[in-house]
Amino acid sequence: MKKIALIVAAGNGSRMNSDIPKQFLILKNKPVLYYSIKAFLDAYEDIEIILVLPEEHIAKGQEIIDGYFDSSKFKITAGGRTRFHSVQKGLSLINNEAIIFVHDGVRCFVTKDLIKKCYNSALEFGTAVPVIDSADSVRMITKNGNKIVDRDKVKLVQTPQTFHSEILLPAFAIDYKDFFTDEASVVEAFGLKINLVEGEKNNIKITTPRDLELAKILLLE
Repeated sequence: MKKIALIVAAGNGSRMNSDIPKQFLILKNKPVLYYSIKAFLDAYEDIEIILVLPEEHIAKGQEIIDGYFDSSKFKITAGGRTRFHSVQKGLSLINNEAIIFVHDGVRCFVTKDLIKKCYNSALEFGTAVPVIDSADSVRMITKNGNKIVDRDKVKLVQTPQTFHSEILLPAFAIDYKDFFTDEASVVEAFGLKINLVEGEKNNIKITTPRDLELAKILLLE
């Protein structure tokens, strides 16, 4: 089955307190985005990459591709108003049947083992969303205050969220809703069930300066 990694890196990095979007920050002499891309290319030699980037930083993304990778495997498009619209723009470049990985460009510690696990699950069930357990107690805000939630029934969602194209492409043809925070929420609204797979604790999302410091430590392991 054709494999396509749609890597979403269209954020502006406002929580990083940096003029440079977090996906372009340097981590051990290479941009954060480099590691996210390399993980998919290491997992599958025949994979294609679609990068969704801020329009004003497309040239910077092209520099990363030209500097480290085979550019024939890549397509680039500008992001949209929200994550939903950014993914939608990336999906518009896909015309063939495929297994599609949608991955946060700043989750640079995703492993090829997790990528392969998601691929195999999506091939069998049509969907694969990696999750991990919550190590913390969880409370839900209610009209009258808040209440405890059984953390054994709560999962923390990661990427790559992985889908058969026959599911993901029509799902993203529906109208945008404010509760669409990830691809799973869109597919679920489309009326389909989500298959969960076990994620990885080190598959962190770099969004703050503290995350970047943790990433530097993880690279030394």
